[in-house]
Amino acid sequence: MDDIHRTEVDGIEATWRLHHPLRIGITQVYNTSEGLCLVPFDPGGGLDLADARTRFPKLEMLWDAIRHEFWAEMRGGARER
Repeated sequence: MDDIHRTEVDGIEATWRLHHPLRIGITQVYNTSEGLCLVPFDPGGGLDLADARTRFPKLEMLWDAIRHEFWAEMRGGARER
C-alpha cells in the first residue's frame, strides 16, 4: 500500500500517500486556481495527517475530506478481500 491520492476542496488540492502500516502522509498542498504550491512537504514520507491538522488548522475541511476518502477506501478494500 503506497498509493498516491489527490483530494481537492474549494480549489485547494492535497497530494497524499497511503503508507503501510496505515498512515496518511501529506506530500503537497496546492492552490489549483492560482497554480501555487502552498505547503510542500517531504515527498518521501510527507507530514502525517494528524500533524498537518495541528500545523495548518485553517485547512480543516481539506483534512476532513482526506480522512473521509481514506476510510471510504479502507471499507471498500475490506469488501474486496
